[in-house]
Amino acid sequence: MTEQRQPIVAVLGHVDHGKTSLLDYIRSLGNEKQSSIMAREAGGITQHIGATEVPAEILNQLCSPLMGGKNFDSPGLLFIDTPGHHSFSTLRTRGGSLADIAILVIDLIDGCKPQTLESLRILRQAKTPFVVACNKVDRIHGWNAEHGRSMAKSMKSQSKDTIALFEQKYWQLVGQFAEQSFNLERYDQISDFTKSIAMVPCSAKEGEGVQDLLAVTIGLAEKFLAEQLGDIDGEAEATVLEMKEERGLGKTLDIILHRGTLNKGDEIAVATPNGPLVTRIKGMFSPRGMSEMRDAGDRWDSVDSVTAAAGLKLSAPDIEEILAGTTLRGITDQDSKNRIMALTEEECNISIDLDEEGVAIKADTLGGLEALAFELRNMKDSSGEPRDIKIRSATIGHITRKDIRSAAVSENPYERIILSFSSGILSEAQSELEKDDCEVVHIGSDIIYHILEEYEEWMEDTKKKLEEESRENIIHPGRILILADHIFRRSGPAVVGVRVLGGRIQVGQRLLTVQGERAGRVKSIRDGDHVLTEAKQGDELAIAIEGVTIGRGVDEEDVLLVDVPQSHVRKLRKLNISPIEEEILGEIIAIHRREDHFWGR
Repeated sequence: MTEQRQPIVAVLGHVDHGKTSLLDYIRSLGNEKQSSIMAREAGGITQHIGATEVPAEILNQLCSPLMGGKNFDSPGLLFIDTPGHHSFSTLRTRGGSLADIAILVIDLIDGCKPQTLESLRILRQAKTPFVVACNKVDRIHGWNAEHGRSMAKSMKSQSKDTIALFEQKYWQLVGQFAEQSFNLERYDQISDFTKSIAMVPCSAKEGEGVQDLLAVTIGLAEKFLAEQLGDIDGEAEATVLEMKEERGLGKTLDIILHRGTLNKGDEIAVATPNGPLVTRIKGMFSPRGMSEMRDAGDRWDSVDSVTAAAGLKLSAPDIEEILAGTTLRGITDQDSKNRIMALTEEECNISIDLDEEGVAIKADTLGGLEALAFELRNMKDSSGEPRDIKIRSATIGHITRKDIRSAAVSENPYERIILSFSSGILSEAQSELEKDDCEVVHIGSDIIYHILEEYEEWMEDTKKKLEEESRENIIHPGRILILADHIFRRSGPAVVGVRVLGGRIQVGQRLLTVQGERAGRVKSIRDGDHVLTEAKQGDELAIAIEGVTIGRGVDEEDVLLVDVPQSHVRKLRKLNISPIEEEILGEIIAIHRREDHFWGR
C-alpha cells in the first residue's frame, strides 16, 4: 500500500447549523479532551478559521466496529473549520480547493438556508466531494438519543412515529438538493457513491451518528482520492491562513501544510503585494494534543519538522505583508528557487480581470477576493439577465483612506462604492466615510450573499434616487380639466379652478389644447392659502395662466395638456414613467406629428 497523508476535511454550512458543535464533539474524543470552543466565543459562532488534527488511533477506536474491525490506511484526519461567516473559497491552493473532501452540516429541521446554497455553489465550483451531516436529529419529536451511539443502532431503536417524522424531513431535504441538481441519499442506502451525495443523520450535541459520519468521510476519501492523498513527496506547499501577532513569538503565520515536509531553518517563498518574499523559518509550532489552532492558547509544542497534512504556526522575519490565502513554498535548492519564485510571482499578481471603470472590492484573503469577484460577475437582475458588474480595483487587506478617495473620483454614481468581504476598515477610512460630503458607500460583510443582497438593494435605491433627480429637471406629461363655474379671472393672467386628470403640472410649464393650439404658461399654483410649485393627478386647485384669455380658444370644461419639449421626450422614454403619463405623452406626440412626422423620434 502506497503511503498516504491524512485527508484535509473542510466543515462548512449555514450559521447555527452545528459546525462548531460537531467539531467540539470530535475534539472531545480520545484521552486529551478539550473544553468547548463554542462556549467561549460570542454568540456561539466560530470567529476564525481553524484546524484540528484527529489521529488514526482515535478514529479506528471509534469507527472500526462499524467496519468489521478494519482500520483506516490514513494517519488521521485534518479538520478545517470554515466559520459560518467565511467562504470555503478562502481555503484554496493553486490547483483549486485546499480541502480533499468536505462535510456540509445542515440542520435537519431548518433544511437548506441561503448559506447552505452558497456552500453548495462553492463546492460545485471547486469540484470538491462532500458528505452531508444531517444534524440535530435529536430535535425530532420523540427521538430517543443515546450519547455516542452509532446511527445504525439509533435508527433501529426509534418508534414508527418518530421515524415517520424523520422521513418527512429527510425527503424535504432530498427535494431541496434535487432543485440544486444533487442526488442526496441516506448513507446506508447508497449503492453507488459516485452518483449520490451521502447523507448521515447525526446529533453533534449527543455525539450520536458521529462515528458513522467519520467512517463515511474517511472511507470515501481513501477510496476515491487515493492518488491525491499519495502525493506527499517533493517540495513543501502550504496555504497561508493569516498573519498575526503572538505573545512571546512575535509575528507568526498560521498555515495548512498540504504537501511535503517543512523543517526549522528552511528557506521559504511567500507572496506579498510588492512581489515574492524569500525568508527562513525561525520556529515552528504545532497545537498540542487535539487542540484547535485558533484556540490553542499556550498549548503549542515547538517542533523541528512537520510533514503534510498538518496545521501549524511558524515564525520568520519580514512576514508582515504576506497575502493571506496564497501559497507558501519550501525552497530545497538553487535549481528549484527560480521556478518557485516564478510561481510565487504569479500569486502576487491577483488573477482577477479588471476594467477601466467599475466598483472596488476588498477581501482579507486571495481566495475570498476571487470568490467575491466571481459572485459579482455572475449577478443577475430580477428578470434573470446578467448585471454586467465592472470591477475597477481588487485588493487584499483593510480598507484605507486611499481606497475611499479613489472611489470618490468616479463620475458614475453606481461606481462610488467599495464592497468588502471579511476585511477590516482602518479608523482613518471610517472617518472619511462619516464625513457629510462623502459620496462613497461601503458595503461589507463576512457572508458573501449578504454583500450581494445589500448591493442589489443599494443599486435599486440609487436608481430610484437618480430617476427622481432626473424627474425634477425634466418636464413630465400632464393633463388638466378647467372646472365649470370656476373662472375667477379671464385674463391678465387668467385664474381658473382645475382638476389634474393625469401626470403632473408645474409652475413655468407651457400648456397646449387638444387641438394643438398654444394655451399660455402656468404662472402660479395655489391650494387655498398655500402656494405650490407642482400639482399631481387627483389634485383640485387654482392656477394662474399667462398669455391666454378664457373664452377665446380656451374655455371652462376644456382639457389642456403640458407641452413637453421634443428633447425631453427622448429623456422620458429612458425613465420609468407611469402608464397614464405614457398615455398623455403619446397624445402630445400625436398632436405635434400632425405638422412634423418625425417629431419626438
